Amino acid sequence: MFKVGFDNEKYLSMQSEHIKKRIAQFGGKLYLEFGGKLFDDFHASRVLPGFKPDSKINMLVQLKEEAEVVIVISATDIEKNRVRGDLGITYDMDVLRLIDAFQGYGLYVGSVVITQFSGQASVISYQTKLENLGLKVYRHYNIDGYPYNIPFIVSDEGFGKNDYIETSRSLIVITAPGPGSGKMATCLSQLYHENKRGIKAGYAKYETFPVWNLPLRHPVNVAYEAATADLNDVNMIDPFHLEAYGETTVNYNRDVEVFPVLNTMFEKISGQSPYKSPTDMGVNMAGNCIIDDEVVKKAARDEIIRRYYKALCEQRKGNVSQDVVYKIELLMKQAEISISDRPIIRAANVKAEESNGPAAAIELNDGTIVTGRTSDLLGASSAVLLNALKVLAGLDDEVKLISPSVLEPVQDLKVTYFGSRNPRLHTDEVLLALSISAVNDEKAKAAMSQLHRLRGADVHSSVILSHTDENVFRTLGVNITCEPKYQTNKLYHK
Repeated sequence: MFKVGFDNEKYLSMQSEHIKKRIAQFGGKLYLEFGGKLFDDFHASRVLPGFKPDSKINMLVQLKEEAEVVIVISATDIEKNRVRGDLGITYDMDVLRLIDAFQGYGLYVGSVVITQFSGQASVISYQTKLENLGLKVYRHYNIDGYPYNIPFIVSDEGFGKNDYIETSRSLIVITAPGPGSGKMATCLSQLYHENKRGIKAGYAKYETFPVWNLPLRHPVNVAYEAATADLNDVNMIDPFHLEAYGETTVNYNRDVEVFPVLNTMFEKISGQSPYKSPTDMGVNMAGNCIIDDEVVKKAARDEIIRRYYKALCEQRKGNVSQDVVYKIELLMKQAEISISDRPIIRAANVKAEESNGPAAAIELNDGTIVTGRTSDLLGASSAVLLNALKVLAGLDDEVKLISPSVLEPVQDLKVTYFGSRNPRLHTDEVLLALSISAVNDEKAKAAMSQLHRLRGADVHSSVILSHTDENVFRTLGVNITCEPKYQTNKLYHK
């Protein structure tokens, strides 16, 4: 059974109330820098079982009458066509996706801010495109000496030359397609402009991880380090909070390193700083909503191993360095975990050895492990998917879920008309064939009805999955890990 370790309803209520209090603290206007993912935060849902992937956006919906969204994108990212690794789309296109998503939740998107602007032609063209779509667009510029030359930054030649963003709500949510977009600088620039206009406003940061009121080496915080190993983020005790309050809290290196600079900026802008530590700046209440620490710890340990395998596969693909793998291996040692803690890894590899070909294993939410191997008809991913559905539906392993009258035309289409040399069916093709068979076959229908029960399950493959199989598993809510090797020795893999 899926075990819950996090109270999502308590979180939604507590988080929204805490943000309201912070708005009131600053006289009715708050610039809230949103770190991490507002939508589909599957990392959080994996390490905090019970946390819903869209919890943060649903929390904002509770504040939608007060909230206004400002999306920030760097001119450099536009010019370089920077791509989101999880979605495979460029940052400039993701701005449009985000606007649609926010508006779909009934949230007001006030404007887009282009940061680090220096007259790039492609950026001017992008701004024109946004304006033609009816969006307000503002420009912020590179500031010499940022963030250390504070007298210059906090002046008419620094923040003062940035466009002032016209806002109309009390909660201004500053978000972006990804890291390094300039969210914090946008908030500080606005504080400068608001202060010059005699408008009271404040700044706060909403970052789910690391969880400030969990121990430094708690598996949830270690899992965050593993997830950001390629960014060189390191969790650490907040020394400013410890000195100010005598309390041990956790933050990460970049916020701790930049805090003295931010503090000085706050003092320069408004005469005094509202904060004594980086922890003070945060508004995250996630740590207060953990209801079963043991469940959360186990989930986080599993996530660290997933991150390890992801790093191994990304290294095999040439996308990350060996140092990232080494760092996660060190984190695993510190957390006293190993790959043997996940039995599906051994199950998949043993099956591959026995069948002398690619294999996969899936661990269902009740702990049952099901395996699948490659055959003339099915790839390993397709086989394990069908076998898992049989188990969930209470069907015998010998049952043939897909009629030959359905399979043969699909294979013929692949080979004869699409020119594929491989007649084996991918997971998407198998599910389509299964859905057709389910029209006239009660057993196939019973298997199809179990698909929702795969959400939260884990799959391990003895080879790197195809994009198709990976996407199907992700859509079904199944967590994936793979051995860092391909089925063939080709240089190009689709």
